Amino acid sequence: MVKLRLKRFGKKREVSYRIVAIKSDARRDGRPLEELGFYNPRTDEVRLNVPAIVKRLQQGAQPTETVRSILRKANVLEQVGA
Repeated sequence: MVKLRLKRFGKKREVSYRIVAIKSDARRDGRPLEELGFYNPRTDEVRLNVPAIVKRLQQGAQPTETVRSILRKANVLEQVGA
């Protein structure tokens, strides 16, 4: 199964995340199928590739709870109808 989840990167205590499509059994920082966005929790900066995210969701990818809340705040889930 394909999941939309966060991939951690950055220095210690200066973390930021990439939103990626990845196989559910892969490790957290493993090679993703596709990078779909960026999230910085320290500044609440979010950049999303909305067409690619909508395409992945329509193909059946399941977002984690954290990614789901980010997508809900950006009104992306309404475009899919989920």
